Amino acid sequence: MKTLLVTGGSGFIGSNFIRRFLLTHNDWKVLNLDLLTYAGNPENCKDFSGNSRYEFIQGDICDGARIKNLMPKANALINFAAETHVDRSIDESQSFLLTNILGLKVLLDHARACRVDPFVHISTDEVYGSLATGSADEDAPMAPNSPYSAAKASGDLLARSYWKTYGYPVKIVRSSNNFGPYQFPEKVIPLFITNLLEGKKVPLYGKGENRREWIYVEDNCDAIQIVFDKGEPGEIYNISAGNEISNRELTTHLLKALGAGDERIDYVQDRPGHDFRYSIKTDKLNQLGFKPRWNFHEALKQTITWYQSNPQWWKPLKRDKFTLK
Repeated sequence: MKTLLVTGGSGFIGSNFIRRFLLTHNDWKVLNLDLLTYAGNPENCKDFSGNSRYEFIQGDICDGARIKNLMPKANALINFAAETHVDRSIDESQSFLLTNILGLKVLLDHARACRVDPFVHISTDEVYGSLATGSADEDAPMAPNSPYSAAKASGDLLARSYWKTYGYPVKIVRSSNNFGPYQFPEKVIPLFITNLLEGKKVPLYGKGENRREWIYVEDNCDAIQIVFDKGEPGEIYNISAGNEISNRELTTHLLKALGAGDERIDYVQDRPGHDFRYSIKTDKLNQLGFKPRWNFHEALKQTITWYQSNPQWWKPLKRDKFTLK
């Protein structure tokens, strides 16, 4: 039986991916390495933690000695480990550079030495920067506008260099905005849902005109599995379901679903360097057979229901270690 090393597997997307991978790949074990920073939560993995094909190890991808000892156990690797929140990167960028660039280098070096194949690196559509019109394909120039997206773009270039220089079979995926169960409540959708459930207002940047593409986390995980199974080494694959809406439209959907009105919107000062619009093309991924299973509105309802049903998961997080803006 082969072993997949998943880094950052106790986070939002990583834990959802492991849950689905254990169901779809019965001939694989999963080894989850996570440092358990504020957004890495053991509760995210509780339902499959007793699976005989799953093992958790707490550790830092920047710890070269730890990674060197761990890597011989792995046949393949998917790297979800990252600092991801734009607002946090504006306030304090050091940890983003350490994890998203130097930590990735540690993984690449030891994975290459152990011939781990494939190495799937999880990135973001934010590396392309803000687009006034059209959609970015995988060959579009990168133009990151926040310390977070700059660190991710740097990591992408480093991963690409290992393919070009060493022939190491790296695959890169760049996903649009995800939403769904187990997302840390500093992100816009769980923040707005939980604020509304608590009777609070929702903080909307500027006039809410900024536009994003959204994909339900299960669809994103399906796409990552397809790239893992069928993607070509050295290639980059955009992942999106094509659900482009403005932040104001998204807020309206959430307000309506939870029986609230516009009086619950708190228009707040826009953040520095706020990208206006992201949009990506997914032709390469579609050619591998990807097709989203979830309708956006149904997935949003499913997400709201999950947060309504799991206050014991999110309420402690909103009291601990960070201040919501």
